[in-house]
Amino acid sequence: MKLIDVARVIRSKNAGPVTLSFDLMFEDEAHYRHAIQSPALSVGAIARLYGVDPQRVRVYPYPVAFAIKIAIDRKVVAGTPGDRDVYGAQQHGPLLEIEL
Repeated sequence: MKLIDVARVIRSKNAGPVTLSFDLMFEDEAHYRHAIQSPALSVGAIARLYGVDPQRVRVYPYPVAFAIKIAIDRKVVAGTPGDRDVYGAQQHGPLLEIEL
């Protein structure tokens, strides 16, 4: 099952100038539990997907809302030369095809 098939919301945004935040929200507890237990959403898997050191990735489960927040340190500070997405709004693309 793909993440895009079970998540109601998959989005990215800045969480300050040096951090990208990804929000994953699920319709129900069963899909949330399946996702949070999947190795595809582990720190290591997200680090590989985005080409960053695992120490730069944090995964925050929020079971009350059937949601997962993922934060990664940006490779380039938002708005500086080399930044391709100052708002961080287009960085969730690689998550769409994840197999859980």
